[in-house]
Amino acid sequence: MSQRFYSTNSPGRFVDTKEAVLRSLPADNGLYMPENIERLGQEFWADWRNLSLADIGVHVSKAIFRESVPADELEKIARESANFPAPLITVKEREHVLELFHGPTLAFKDFGARFMARLMGWLTRDDDGLLTVLVATSGDTGGAVASAFHGVPGTRVVILYPKGKVSGLQEKQLTTLGENITALEIEGTFDDCQRLVKSAFLKREMSEKLNLTSANSINISRLVPQSFYYFEAAKNLPEGVKPTFVIPSGNFGNLTAGLLAEKLGLKVEHFVAATNRNDVVPEYLREGEYRPRPSVATISNAMDVGAPSNFSRMKHIFGAEWESMKARVAGFSYGDKVTRETIRRIKSETGYTLEPHGAVGWLAAEAWRESNPDAHTVVLETAHPSKFLDVMEEELGKGETVIPERLACLADRKKVAIQMEAAEETFHNWLEKFTS
Repeated sequence: MSQRFYSTNSPGRFVDTKEAVLRSLPADNGLYMPENIERLGQEFWADWRNLSLADIGVHVSKAIFRESVPADELEKIARESANFPAPLITVKEREHVLELFHGPTLAFKDFGARFMARLMGWLTRDDDGLLTVLVATSGDTGGAVASAFHGVPGTRVVILYPKGKVSGLQEKQLTTLGENITALEIEGTFDDCQRLVKSAFLKREMSEKLNLTSANSINISRLVPQSFYYFEAAKNLPEGVKPTFVIPSGNFGNLTAGLLAEKLGLKVEHFVAATNRNDVVPEYLREGEYRPRPSVATISNAMDVGAPSNFSRMKHIFGAEWESMKARVAGFSYGDKVTRETIRRIKSETGYTLEPHGAVGWLAAEAWRESNPDAHTVVLETAHPSKFLDVMEEELGKGETVIPERLACLADRKKVAIQMEAAEETFHNWLEKFTS
């Protein structure tokens, strides 16, 4: 049976996999969800601890997309996407870190971007014309998408990022590739970039002419591969231990992927959302009121989101019931000062190097263990420390953070970006030139 997808705003209306993945955003401004999410079968659970990360990816992909994509194609896509490790590091007793930065661009977004690029390539294999991929980034998404789609025939990629609000090496990752990759440096915040991307999809005529698709986590094909590594972490804990996943969160796609893994049958003790000063979701979990607002710039820039898109998926998963979400997800938020102190403290105590996002996660894990001392916490470390070199050198000293060659080689490349105001009309007019 093929999988169908529905909008969180219109649960009774369904589209096929191609529509959900390539159109990304429903016309009603909801987000697509799979019609059926069933537990993985007994053949999976009988041997899941012995499976590789790629093997897990194959099982999960087939469970979600079903017969919408041939099994052999899904297997190829999953194996090519998850062909690098996600090691679980025990930093202290029952205190673990899941390193998700061993892919091509040193960020967890590599899992989703590589899967999505390959799936889109298969879905458009017989199509005429270019596929235009729009993506808003607060840091790592843009680099991962640029890498995944660079030089891919039949695609052009437009990356919107907030001026002055991504790190220097992150910026080089999305502004130096050229060819089919174009970077727009927006005078505003990540929320402005995300708003512009969404507005383009809601102009249906232009969207169809340009064959627009999104590479943000509003796209369901980004979330599916991000669920792979939750299984990978859990299988490496002692038999019978249920992990408490602590997820540094911005747009909440990563946490939503964890909830998807749980729906597929993974046993999880609890989820902890760790944010910086942009604490819209932790506030909601405390008070029951969702109050999106302009984002605030911090040193953990990938979490500088004031209106997280995937919150609508989270609400949908929990039946729009505050008590239900609050019972499964805890929320904590921290400012830059204590984040910096934690980077120094953990390095001194354990020798392990946390970058700003991981440090926020570590703080949330410590807070959770105050009332749950036996918890096995798994902090998702989402990016390599060298991507935030200025902060790391300020806290740990120069020369203490090694820059991998695939990132260091970008330092001397010339940045090429188009400056643009955060106005929808300006952005739409710029996009319209591709329709002529």
